[in-house]
Amino acid sequence: MSDSIAILLSTFNGALYLEEQLASFTAQSFTNWRLLWRDDGSSDDSVAIMRGFAQKIGEARCIELADSGVHYGAPASFLGLLARATSYAMVAFADQDDVWLPDKLSNAVRQVTAAGDGPVLYCARQFLVDQQLRGHRLSALHSGKEFPACLTQNIANGNTLVMNQAAATLVVATAAPEATLHDWWSYIVISACGGQVIFDPEPQILYRLHKKNLIGRSQPLPKRAMAALQRGPYVFMTTMRRHARALAGAELSLSLAARSDLAMIATALSGSVSSRVRALRCPRLRRESWYENILFGYWFIKG
Repeated sequence: MSDSIAILLSTFNGALYLEEQLASFTAQSFTNWRLLWRDDGSSDDSVAIMRGFAQKIGEARCIELADSGVHYGAPASFLGLLARATSYAMVAFADQDDVWLPDKLSNAVRQVTAAGDGPVLYCARQFLVDQQLRGHRLSALHSGKEFPACLTQNIANGNTLVMNQAAATLVVATAAPEATLHDWWSYIVISACGGQVIFDPEPQILYRLHKKNLIGRSQPLPKRAMAALQRGPYVFMTTMRRHARALAGAELSLSLAARSDLAMIATALSGSVSSRVRALRCPRLRRESWYENILFGYWFIKG
């Protein structure tokens, strides 16, 4: 297993699109992978489809976890899978309703390997498609960001995310805070510990947008902005506080810069308006676009 990739898949009532995703695994140009999966309490045919796939490719290559069937929720389910995959050279999160392009794994392996032996997290753009895989609209282009930008925004698309063994081991060694997302928390941990974050500008999957998506929605920017304004700052700021507290309490080898920035942010989050204004002067405490930064700055100052 030292040179193979573990594909980590958590299923939950995903029978409608699951077989297309599984077919895209077997179509990968990189073939040295094993699929670790668990079901999160489905009431449809997801388990039957997965067990049928195991019979097709061999149960040694499609491994069902012992706690399959227990409902944890997607983040805990994926982090549980990750905890059982740290013996693999790399791990790749996979959603149940997407389709991977044939060179998805080979591109990730090449770039992660070239980055060296330290903790490396790779993620990529996506083609946004409808339920019939039509459209092929490109997702947002991000740059790999250093800490503490990761506390303001998640750029690590979980359905494209690949980590090497060093990165996976770091994430597993930390206690994820309540109501986080497995991909966002992985990105935060690797960034805070000085690991490399690679964002591939070339799309690697077909990201199917439909009404049952856990996160993604096919909405234009004005509607997304209006939805954020309607939600208000509470959820965003609560999540930021949880992430900051979890990092501060974790036994991690944070970089010196990250430790200093984290202390500054913790002081600002629990302090006065003036302390939050001072924190915003940090050039790394930023989101991607100017309009996002206006909203973020307002919410951060408001507290």
